[in-house]
Amino acid sequence: MPNKILVIRLSSLGDVALTAPVYKNLKAHWRDCSISVLVKPSYAALAAGMPGVDEVIVFRGLGDALRRIRAGGFTHLLDLHANLRSFFIRRFSVVGAVSVYRKNALARRLFVALRLPSPALERHTAERYLDALKPWGIPIRERWLSLGDFGAKAVPHPVLGKVLILQSAFFGDSLLTLPLARELKALAPECRVSVLTLPQSAELFRSPYVDEVIPDDKRGVSRGLGGLWRLARGLRRQGFDLALIPHRSLRSALLAWLAAIPRRIGFETSVGRCFLTDAVPFVWLMHDLERNLALLGPLKPGLRPREDESLYVAKDSMALEAVNSRLRASGIGAQERVIGMHPGSVWPTKRWLPERFAQLASRLRAEGLPVVLVGGQADAALCAAIARDSGVLDWSGRTDLAQLKALMGRLALFVTNDSGPMHLATASGVATLAIFGPTTRELGFFPYGAGHRVVEKELACRPCSLHGTKTCPRGHFLCMRLITVDEVFAQASAMLSSAVAA
Repeated sequence: MPNKILVIRLSSLGDVALTAPVYKNLKAHWRDCSISVLVKPSYAALAAGMPGVDEVIVFRGLGDALRRIRAGGFTHLLDLHANLRSFFIRRFSVVGAVSVYRKNALARRLFVALRLPSPALERHTAERYLDALKPWGIPIRERWLSLGDFGAKAVPHPVLGKVLILQSAFFGDSLLTLPLARELKALAPECRVSVLTLPQSAELFRSPYVDEVIPDDKRGVSRGLGGLWRLARGLRRQGFDLALIPHRSLRSALLAWLAAIPRRIGFETSVGRCFLTDAVPFVWLMHDLERNLALLGPLKPGLRPREDESLYVAKDSMALEAVNSRLRASGIGAQERVIGMHPGSVWPTKRWLPERFAQLASRLRAEGLPVVLVGGQADAALCAAIARDSGVLDWSGRTDLAQLKALMGRLALFVTNDSGPMHLATASGVATLAIFGPTTRELGFFPYGAGHRVVEKELACRPCSLHGTKTCPRGHFLCMRLITVDEVFAQASAMLSSAVAA
C-alpha cells in the first residue's frame, strides 16, 4: 500500500514556503506516496499551490484536526512545527511512523534575547526540515527552492493598465528586477511599465520591457518626509493601477500607499507589510531573480522560469563598436578572447585580496589572454594598483554603464567578487567565475544560469551578514584568505577550456 504522509507546519508564511524541498524529496523517494499538509486557514492557498502536495487540511482546532487525521489512514507523520500544539497532535493521532524536526527553541530565544550564539542556529531552517526525513531513510536530492514551488490562489487584476515597480536598492538588486519587468510585459503586453529607482540605476532599466524610468533621489530632492510626500503626490497624479515592490523597505511600501495605488504586491518580510494588499513569501533559498518574479504569483499562479531567464540584458550595437575600437587601440584583435575582472565591491570584506587579483591577472596575461579591469570611480585606486603590478588594462572609472554592458559582449570569462557587475555578466551570457567570502549561495545572490562557478570556503561563520561588512567580525578574514590564486586560476582555465570544447 502506498505511504500516506501527513506534514504539520501551521505557520508562518515563509516557514510554510520553506517546506517545498521536503515534498520534492518525499516524492522522489516514494513516487506513489500521498502527501497531506496541515496548515492554518491563512496559509491553505499557499500550500495548495506547492508541487507534491496532494491535500491540504485546514487547521480549525485541535479536536477537528485529530478527527480528520485519525480518519485519514496516515502511515507517516512529519512534524515541522514542533510546538506544544503539534505535540498533542502527534501524541493522539495514532500514526505509526513519526518524525519531528529540531526547532532548537531555547537556543533561538537565548540568541534573540541575549545574542548568545549556538551551533544549532548555524544551519538553515530548511536544512533542519530535511534532517527530519533521515529517520525514514530518505536521501536528500533537492535542497533549493525555485519559482513555482509555492503559490497562492490568483486574484487577477481587472486591468493592468499602468504598473509601477519600486526598486531603489543596490546596483545588483536593481538589475535582478529587470526580469520582473520582462515577465510583466509578457503577462500583459498592453500594460505600461514604470520603474522608480535611484538616479544612478536609471540606465539599468532603459530596456524594451520598461516604458518609463522615474528617478527617486532619496538622498537629495526626495529626502525626508517632505521629499517623500512630494514624490508620492507626483506618482498619485499618474494614476497607477498596480505596484510591485521588490524593495523590502518601509519607505517603498509607504510610498506606494501614499500614491493611492489600489493594489500593492510586496514581500511578507517587508518592513512596510501593513501597507501592502498582497504579500508573497520571501525565501532565502531562492535566487533573488526568482524571488522578484514570485511577486507576479498573485496575478499568475504556477509561474516558472523561462529557458532563457538568465539572459535579459540587451546589447547596444553602437556601444559595442565603441568598445571594440577601444580594444583595438590597445592592441587587442577582434578574434582574441578577453578576460574581464572586477576586484571591487561596496563592502570591503567581499573583496578578494588585491595582490591575489594581481597575481591571477598576471598568470592569465602570461597565457596570452588580455585582461581588462572594470569598476566604478570608487574602485579606481584599487584597480590602478592591480594594473600596475600585473600590466593589464585598467578601465575602472572610465566606462559608463552602456559601455560596460557592451564590454560584456566581448568577454570570454568574467572573474569577480560577489557584486553588481557579476549579475550584469551572467545576464549578458558571459561565463562568470565568482569569488564568495562573507556571503553564501543561501542568500540568493549567486551567479544565475548555467555554466557559472563559485569559489568559496565552507566555514561555520559564513554568512556573517547579508551584504558583507567593513571588517571581518571575527578578525581572521579566512573566508577570503583561504582562497588561493592557484585554485581560482585552475577554475578559470577549466571554464575557458570548456568554452573552447563547446
